[in-house]
Amino acid sequence: MDKKMEKAVQVLKQGGILIFPTDTAFGIGCRMDDEKAIRKLFNLRKRPGDQPASILVESVEMAEKYWKDIPVKAHNLMTEYWPGALTVICKAGEKVSPLLLNERNGLGIRYPDNRQLLEVIRGVGVPILGPSANFHGQKTPFLYEELDNKLIMSVDFVLPGYTKIKQVSTVVDFTKIPYEIVRQGGVKI
Repeated sequence: MDKKMEKAVQVLKQGGILIFPTDTAFGIGCRMDDEKAIRKLFNLRKRPGDQPASILVESVEMAEKYWKDIPVKAHNLMTEYWPGALTVICKAGEKVSPLLLNERNGLGIRYPDNRQLLEVIRGVGVPILGPSANFHGQKTPFLYEELDNKLIMSVDFVLPGYTKIKQVSTVVDFTKIPYEIVRQGGVKI
């Protein structure tokens, strides 16, 4: 792990806010188990409280720790498209902050295809929040140059790097029956 990734891990472990590249776009995040940091992140982004953020994991096994159950169709999509541009929403387990849940107790999880970010998550030891690094309602930043300078100045560290596919993730909600494709993105379903 290089010095910049070590710094990113340190910032997150201390409850800080980080901007980072993923495989899809630039994200902004904090530890998923730090409610103070989550509230700070939501306030910083001016995100409405009724819009939960998904989390990013470093493995399927890490994802499974935070869901109550995983429908077969969800598991099949994860097997086919993870790591990658797919966010899956399933019923959350008991150890998840209500700040991260939708109205049906669903938690969105993505396993990104970005080696650098996966190493950071592994170093932190818990998933991190992963919404787009923008203020609510702004355009999703796919390049570093598209990041808002006010946002950059408001976080504790920016991990440099590049995105690959420059598309948002596809979001599939399995808390609804039948399941719903909430957003079509980098994975075509």
